[in-house]
Amino acid sequence: MSPGLWQLLLVVVVALLLFGGRGKISSIMGDMAKGIRSFRSGLKDDEEEEDKKSPEPLNVTPEKDKV
Repeated sequence: MSPGLWQLLLVVVVALLLFGGRGKISSIMGDMAKGIRSFRSGLKDDEEEEDKKSPEPLNVTPEKDKV
């Protein structure tokens, strides 16, 4: 099977996105990577803060009638 026109076009577009020169697309990809890194570090910070803030678990089991 040989690739069709749409498949070739898709490969060219992906190649331009990944390996584009110093154009707008490559700067957009760089900004997206910075955003993803910032998002991940924000998630890590939130998890660390939750670990520090969480008190001892409360015992909410009802007590049996004491005899």
